[in-house]
Amino acid sequence: MLMGVFPYVALALAIIVGIQRRLHDPYTYSSLSSQFLENRSLFLGAIPWHFGILLVLLGHILGMVVPGLVAWWNGSPVRLYILESTALTLGFLALFGMIVLLIRRFTDARIRVVTSAMDVVLVILLLFQAFTGVFTALFYRWGSSWYISAAVPYLWSIFTFRPDVSFVSGLPLITKLHIINAWVLFVIFPFTRLVHLVSWPIGYLTRPYQVVWWNKKSPQGSY
Repeated sequence: MLMGVFPYVALALAIIVGIQRRLHDPYTYSSLSSQFLENRSLFLGAIPWHFGILLVLLGHILGMVVPGLVAWWNGSPVRLYILESTALTLGFLALFGMIVLLIRRFTDARIRVVTSAMDVVLVILLLFQAFTGVFTALFYRWGSSWYISAAVPYLWSIFTFRPDVSFVSGLPLITKLHIINAWVLFVIFPFTRLVHLVSWPIGYLTRPYQVVWWNKKSPQGSY
């Protein structure tokens, strides 16, 4: 159920509710940045988080699209070590960034005020995703090789509507939780600030200028 049926529920919710939110509440389609409230720890956490997670996701996508290329690359031990160490470093970078962002959200009083319940759920799930990914990379080595032989066929079976969970049935429990948690992230995707991943600020190129009025204090003490 969790590996063969739940993915379709997650994807359906992500697409349908995501489109509905875009149509009926488009102004919430952003990251809802709290940078104006606090910037230093946001920079310290957001930069390594985004840099690490985006490159890790890119690696996952490349493994799905061109698994043969990954297999060829891993044919050389030196190249395999380079890929594994790079992926692990990026995973640690993403994990570090998410820990900083989590601490920031719960320790800064101004940030706590604008933190919703879904923000808390999202941060915890992202932290768990980063942790399980790093744990798998540390204790179940050569993941780039068994990823293309187990996880990739499983994912393609889902996307081609021929779910086959046998590909991942033999994977470690922590790796299965990593996969299931990824589907959970799809479920909450349209209900959180994660929707900014699919928003493109193209409208900024053609929208009219904003007129901003500043009220300055007069010598008489009025505004």
